[in-house]
Amino acid sequence: MGHFCHRQIRRFLASAGAAMAVATLVTVAPETQLPTAAAVSCPEVEVIFARGREEPTGTGIVGTAFVNALRAKSTKKIGYYPVDYDANISVDQGAKDMSAHIQYMVATCPDTRLVLGGYSLGATVTDMVLATPGPFFGYSNPLPLGSDEHVAAVVFFGNGARKVLGYPVSEFLPTWTNKVIDLCNAQDPVCSSSLDVKTFPANWGDHLQKGYLDSGLVNQAATFAAAKL
Repeated sequence: MGHFCHRQIRRFLASAGAAMAVATLVTVAPETQLPTAAAVSCPEVEVIFARGREEPTGTGIVGTAFVNALRAKSTKKIGYYPVDYDANISVDQGAKDMSAHIQYMVATCPDTRLVLGGYSLGATVTDMVLATPGPFFGYSNPLPLGSDEHVAAVVFFGNGARKVLGYPVSEFLPTWTNKVIDLCNAQDPVCSSSLDVKTFPANWGDHLQKGYLDSGLVNQAATFAAAKL
């Protein structure tokens, strides 16, 4: 899992909190549902994905597109698990559920390769799971050491922590570096380097789900993850 000093953790989670505040502005588009998955107790691969703010229960638009793209690029049987949280502001709730499900899969299906991910607020959920080695801010179920060995890839879309830190999240998480792809549309006001608030309204479309689907970044993430399986 890697070890970080308390100052680093505070800085990272402060950035995650700032990201959460920005991500609460996201406008939701109608969700395209994943096709019903066949009941497989231990799939070869499972995607564990946290949707964006106020998206309907499920993997969300970006998560759904990612799972479908990954399935198209791999011959492996790929299941999915939508992180169970209200997708409003309860990042700690989402992080606890994501962590609990990872731990369940590690114990029950140790040979299953896991792919973690999140879009917007869901990216902040994933940030907390990866970066927090102990209880913090209501998150009370951190991953045990060695959990990372079961994770093949981690995909972020529109991750606000990237903007606050000033660099991709993978650089803060050395244990995960080679497994992480942290994607941001060029003008996405939530995660890009631009600090000009005057441009935020005009560029808000780059943060919305359609912006990530149209840009090809979802397909890029699927290509990255497929190569790690």
